[in-house]
Order: sequence, then structure tokens, then C-alpha cells
Amino acid sequence: MSQFFEIHPDNPQQRLIGQAVAIIRKGGVVVYPTDSCYALGCHLGDKASMERIARIRRTGPKHNFTLVCRDLSDISLYSRVDNSTYRILKSLTPGPYTFILRATNEVPRRLQNPKRKTIGIRVPDNAICQSLLAELGEPMMSSTLIMPDKELPETDATEIRQLLEKQVDLIIDGGNCGFEPTSVLTFNENGQIDVNRKGRGALEFLD
Repeated sequence: MSQFFEIHPDNPQQRLIGQAVAIIRKGGVVVYPTDSCYALGCHLGDKASMERIARIRRTGPKHNFTLVCRDLSDISLYSRVDNSTYRILKSLTPGPYTFILRATNEVPRRLQNPKRKTIGIRVPDNAICQSLLAELGEPMMSSTLIMPDKELPETDATEIRQLLEKQVDLIIDGGNCGFEPTSVLTFNENGQIDVNRKGRGALEFLD
């Protein structure tokens, strides 16, 4: 049976944030809010937790997980970016975007796209998520909470509790954070930016 924390969306209770991070560090799978929708998250190095998330979502081995970061300070550790790419990322973060970038050797192979050797990077604009990452001190491994056979993410923490209380360790109720997923942008080595998915993040800067 999972725990259920009601955390204030603007002023997260530090006591609950600390308890949530302790669950993550012990190998727990958590449901948490972002600036686009709810997501499933776990410790970066935990293969067993990653496999649990894959079972919940019934994804195949080619599913791309995302590294959710507090800011761009980890960008050079986990991905390869040039100065122009970094300036674009800085202008769009924090925000509802997922950036597909070339992975460094610090990224476990199971997190990389097997063919392209890329990794998704995300810096959400959400106070609860930011507090979790600050307390954790490193990125979380994450996947959007879209249940099998559904097209849209889950938006209501109470309904998520009914669905997943026996499959995850913690559900954080941070209020309704929307149902539109992130815009996904691939940064190619030739400097071109491809739009893999048009989501909540505005794309006018590409015009």
C-alpha cells in the first residue's frame, strides 16, 4: 500500500519533501506533479525501480526515460551540448520541454536510446518537483504517467491513488497540474532542432 502526501503546490512542506526523498533513495517509485502533468519517478541508478515503472506503463525496451533535473548545472555531466545549444536550453528552462541530447558516458546505457545514444533532459517549472530535486541533490529518472491504452496523462491524484496504490510507494497530491505533456525537441549534431512532439511548451522560437 502506497503512502499519500498532500503537498502545497506553491509552498511545499519541507518535512514531507524529506520523507518523499527518503522513499526515493530507498528504491521507491513515486508519483509526483510537474509543470505539464503527473509523472512516475525513481532514483537514477535503480534498475529495479525503472523496471517497475516500465511494468506500470507496459512499455517496451525501447521506451525512453527522462532525466529530470533541478537546473542546467548537470547538463555537461549527462549530455553533450555546444554553446549555442546551451543558450537555447537556458532560455527555455525551467519549463514544459523535454530535450533529446547526446548522452555522455555518465548516463547508464539502459537510459540511452540504443541506436542514437541520446538521453532526454527535463527541467520542470514546478515548486514540488524543484523541492524534491533540491533535497535529492541529483536528477530523478522519470516517465510521464500515462496508463496503458490511454492517450492522455493522469491528472487527479485521488484517481491515481485508486489506480496505483498497490504498485507505487508514494503518491504526491500537488493539485491539478494539467494533462498536456511536454514539447519534445531533438537537438541534432548539425545544429538542427526537430520537434518530436508538440506539447505544452511554446515553439514560436523555432520560427
